[in-house]
Amino acid sequence: MKSALVWLPVSALVVIAPAYAGQYATADEAARRAFPEATSFKESVFQLTAEELRAVSAATGLPAKPALWRAMIAMSVETPIGMVVLDGVIGKFELIDYAVGIGTNGKIRHVEILAYRESHGYEVRLPAWRKQFVGKNKTDKLRVSEDISSISGATMSATHITDGVRRIVSTVDILKAAGKL
Repeated sequence: MKSALVWLPVSALVVIAPAYAGQYATADEAARRAFPEATSFKESVFQLTAEELRAVSAATGLPAKPALWRAMIAMSVETPIGMVVLDGVIGKFELIDYAVGIGTNGKIRHVEILAYRESHGYEVRLPAWRKQFVGKNKTDKLRVSEDISSISGATMSATHITDGVRRIVSTVDILKAAGKL
């Protein structure tokens, strides 16, 4: 009995890995999710002074970011009710854009992943992981494996986002204390 030689097109032999990179929310969508009761949002940009940078670094144990920060102030008619700060961190290799909603009481209301470009670690986008931040403030550790769970296969993304959230919480607190917010 002869065996038949089967020819398959090259495309049939290619295995396609799932792609998780993508844009998942806009800044406006993140702001609305953090403050659904807001009647409007005012765009704001701020930059820390050298003294404020040192204070953020001392409070977080992380280097402060000297760049301009973009925020959206949530308003209830004429009264500020909080703000959403937009930021980006490197996951393992690629940039992760995210937003952190913080109430006027200094507590985190929402963390949203805006864009995720890594091929692995997409679990940081899942609501269950992001909900760990809700209600936390400057007095919480905000550290992976302490009060924020790590994610197997996404350790660096989870750690860098958590560090970024800690930096934002501290930055907002320091700017409030300086009367800038």
